Amino acid sequence: MQAIMIGFFVSSMVTVPAGTFRPLYGRASDAPLPVAAFALDRDPVTRRDFLAFVRAQPSWRRSAVKRVHATPAGYLADWRDDLEAGDADDLRRPVTNVSWFAARAYCTAQGKRLPTILEWEYAAAASATRRDASREPAFIQSLVTRYASRRHPVPPVAEGETNAYGVRGMHGLAWEWVDDFNGVLVSDDSRAVGGRDHDLFCASAAIGAVDPTNYPAFLRHAVRAGLTGRTTLETLGFRCAR
Repeated sequence: MQAIMIGFFVSSMVTVPAGTFRPLYGRASDAPLPVAAFALDRDPVTRRDFLAFVRAQPSWRRSAVKRVHATPAGYLADWRDDLEAGDADDLRRPVTNVSWFAARAYCTAQGKRLPTILEWEYAAAASATRRDASREPAFIQSLVTRYASRRHPVPPVAEGETNAYGVRGMHGLAWEWVDDFNGVLVSDDSRAVGGRDHDLFCASAAIGAVDPTNYPAFLRHAVRAGLTGRTTLETLGFRCAR
């Protein structure tokens, strides 16, 4: 594990080694996709982290955020004010009610980026003991149980389970933004607001899925299919990659 300081605070990152991964959608005959080694934040970004960011970047405060970058009524809606993110327990929770634009800006400010879908799903396929437990019935059932019993408000990051890579809280805390949530690596604002590849992200049906029994993966893809770059949800946060 490496600690990287960029800007205004320290964030712990975990190195996820290279490997291969078979995405949910595709043909059973397709070869698994290669995944290069990358670094991923050990924990989701917390309210404390994001508070430090908006202190340093006033344009991302609740009262100042541009409409093109977030839905004003929802952005940081659970904060008391621009610089009032809650009590000590609240500051340890994953930050939610942040748009894709805000999440990307936060990561960029640290010299990082949002993970891709492939990277996120690759890391999220690990159980506590195995790097790829995506086809283990017991692991899949545990995720179904966690997704069905999400707590409100989102629990502190320390309550997240740590997987075999050393990444914590990928399941059971908040949903998480990825860079290409709409099916493309976004390079400008319009693509983040606009269309997505529905053949890839229509998770309401199992057509085209390599593993139609992986309900948690379907659910994650369904959540992503309903997002735009301005979306804010009380159950949607993020973590950064490099």
